[in-house]
Amino acid sequence: MAESDFQREPLLYAISALRRWFHARADVYVSGNILLYYEQGNPRAAVAPDVLVVLGAASHDRRSYKLWEEPKAPDFVLEVTSKATVSEDQGNKRGLYAYLGVSEYWQYDPTGDYLKPQLAGFRLVDRNYWPIPVKADEEGSLIGTSDALGLSLRLDQDGFHFADTESGQLLFTYGELDQARRDAESKAALEAERRRQAEQRIAELEARLRAQD
Repeated sequence: MAESDFQREPLLYAISALRRWFHARADVYVSGNILLYYEQGNPRAAVAPDVLVVLGAASHDRRSYKLWEEPKAPDFVLEVTSKATVSEDQGNKRGLYAYLGVSEYWQYDPTGDYLKPQLAGFRLVDRNYWPIPVKADEEGSLIGTSDALGLSLRLDQDGFHFADTESGQLLFTYGELDQARRDAESKAALEAERRRQAEQRIAELEARLRAQD
């Protein structure tokens, strides 16, 4: 489980946003904080990635992810780093994910206390991880590209987001979209009320002018 709000919020965002992004794909499985078992008959041989994406696995819900029952290991794993997990994320988990064949391994430190820079990605090449370039743009935002997902990972003053690499559009969760819809409806209702009041004032002024003639 997440150590604090700092870790929980980006974790929940990532799972929800990625599920929404891949919702039309029946062959993409998105999950997080689920036990991934990698040795049949050995219940201790398990790891629980914060976020995982498997391209080519059915998208139905699971109690756990057992490699010997699934088509492949995850293509993408994201760990949200904290004080309690930083050593494991950078050591044992990194080696394990490489051994399992996880194509991309990303780490994000929401507080900036344990990773410099706060966002780091690694791509598996010949069973070893090599850094994925993460660059800062003119505004200081950190941006890295996930070839596995076809998305970019962005970290700016508004926090951590995924974005469409072609359009640059940020990925939002269902909740964020629903809130945006409600905000837009409230704004439209407010503007409509202002127009009604303005029209009423004009009508009252015109009536007074006619009464004076």
